[in-house]
Amino acid sequence: MSTRQAFERFFISILSVSLCVESKPMPIGSRESNGLARTPLMGWNSYNHYSCYPNETIIHSNAQALVNLGLKEKGYEYITVDCGWTLPDRLANGTLTWNPALFPSGYFALGQFIHGLGLKFGVYSDGGIQMCMTGSPAQNGSLFHEDTDAQTFQSWGADLLKYDNCYSDAALGYPDTSYTPTISPKGHYVTMSSAISNLTRPMVIQICDWGVDFPSLWAPALGNSWRIANDIIPYFRTIPRILNQAVPQTSFAGPGQWLDLDMLEVGNNVFTQAEEQTHFSLWAILKSPLVIGGALKDAATSISSSSLAILGNEDVIGYNQDSLGVAASFRRRWTEAGYEVWAGPLSGGRTVVALVNLLDVATTLTVDFPDVGIQKASSVKDVWNGVAVQNVLTSYSASVAAHGTILLELGGTTAAGIYAASDATVSSSTTTFSKVYAKTTSTNYISIVNFTTSVASSTTVTIGSKTYQLPANSKSLAVPLFLAAGNNNTITIKSSLPLSTLAITNPPSTFYPSTNFTISGTATRTTCSTNLCLPVGSKIGYLTPTRLSPSHHPGTLFFHFRLQIHQHLFLQQRHSDLHKLGIRHQYQEHDLVWEVAFAINNIAYYLEDDAHQSASKGNWDYNCQEGPPVLNSPITVRNIKSRLVLLMILFAISVIAVASC
Repeated sequence: MSTRQAFERFFISILSVSLCVESKPMPIGSRESNGLARTPLMGWNSYNHYSCYPNETIIHSNAQALVNLGLKEKGYEYITVDCGWTLPDRLANGTLTWNPALFPSGYFALGQFIHGLGLKFGVYSDGGIQMCMTGSPAQNGSLFHEDTDAQTFQSWGADLLKYDNCYSDAALGYPDTSYTPTISPKGHYVTMSSAISNLTRPMVIQICDWGVDFPSLWAPALGNSWRIANDIIPYFRTIPRILNQAVPQTSFAGPGQWLDLDMLEVGNNVFTQAEEQTHFSLWAILKSPLVIGGALKDAATSISSSSLAILGNEDVIGYNQDSLGVAASFRRRWTEAGYEVWAGPLSGGRTVVALVNLLDVATTLTVDFPDVGIQKASSVKDVWNGVAVQNVLTSYSASVAAHGTILLELGGTTAAGIYAASDATVSSSTTTFSKVYAKTTSTNYISIVNFTTSVASSTTVTIGSKTYQLPANSKSLAVPLFLAAGNNNTITIKSSLPLSTLAITNPPSTFYPSTNFTISGTATRTTCSTNLCLPVGSKIGYLTPTRLSPSHHPGTLFFHFRLQIHQHLFLQQRHSDLHKLGIRHQYQEHDLVWEVAFAINNIAYYLEDDAHQSASKGNWDYNCQEGPPVLNSPITVRNIKSRLVLLMILFAISVIAVASC
């Protein structure tokens, strides 16, 4: 086989990470009104397993398997043929046509076959001059032919169009991929969306621009889903990368328009069972389309029973298809412990919670319910562990495999900070509340003790070691309280009056905008694009290993930050059953190489001590307690040089490896 040239590309992307509290939801603009995909679409797509080498036999076999394996009954209904289906040239009348060597019966007949199974037919095209990964001779894209192609797809009975973004940047000479284009790809999607809307039958539109130009700001008006990141790859590190990019965007999802985290790798034998559960769980609760990317059945492959069980889990599918249509959001991350929490509301007053283990080893994880706005759950379903428990107060713990996820459904919940007397221990006139939660260690909590009755004269109430007077005819008493961070605080209240509830309010906090910071050196304060870096609309960035952006404020805890990083793009060869079919498949992945800067945005503190804070280059370790943040593994010029040397070595190895193929 001839030698292929290896190459590298570098580009800068923005990852937004919210720690300890939810980020402020961004406003949602106008939405595509075709009435389709009121819940996230579910189906199968040929690309992840077969790359740009589909054929009629492969599509028939997998469509039939979707039905035979019971997945159609679970809600999977779209069968989409991805890239590689066309002839290089258009017909004399200007229309696209299928490659008869691959699809001898034709695309109209293919649509009839899929519809005959009770499924829906998805087609693929591209907003550029040619389709992605179609080599030479190139296969034409839909640029400048949008109306013609939309009508052609409809004539074949298509129910869905996946619309890609390769070869679309005219100013750069139509490169294969452009992650920093001279103009936004939005224009190409406006044109095709308009062409689709003029058809006599509505069609689902999947926007696939890989997250370029932050499509969450404009894609909801043009399509039913939009990709938020570059392609998924068959390595677990791709999962946290995509989740990081989803953090600031989950509020854009809703009925008819959904964040697309990319197709599922479940069933491709590239993840462990625990990793597949994590992958499927997070895609489901973030309301991403659930599009199977593995081979269900072909001449070389059959999906495993384990992967099939994951794809068919009715609880998880139910969270994805829930009628409320609200995506889960990022709630908290523990950097040293190596896990994070996502949560979101479900219909019927339920809440879904995911604890993601990012470590390479099994561990036991605990979710503190107040971190997701809950104090008590009358029912807890631990989906993957197969456990159901009742009346759980404050926290829940369970074991989880490396890279696994504890997925919980909480029902019958009460709001965080409210402790019912019925959950306390009562002995004579003493009521003891256990498992009282505090996010941070502070003397500035307020406890509000509520009584069921009042008396005409003042009454003595003892809380801990301090004694207070409850005013006459009053049924509540509010006093300051010290709590230590964690879920193991105990509060003892002694009173002759019976208690109803104990309410805990958090210490006051103050927001400090980026405009309050004094910057120096290479640091700059920049104005962000519309609807970004809210609420002040600016951020601090371009810090170096030796330059700081200091600020003198009371307080010690960062709540929000924006991290700007360099990423390295490279090609990898996938080893799987594709080789049995004679197919080569290359994947692109972003690997972190080094951090360029912190862009500090929306900084808030818990008020406690007057402290001088500096943001410098490195990785912050957030423990969500009052006290200075710990600078963990700062990156120096020496670190960067050593990583560059390692990168050059890896590049040389990759060239040799590719040349030997």
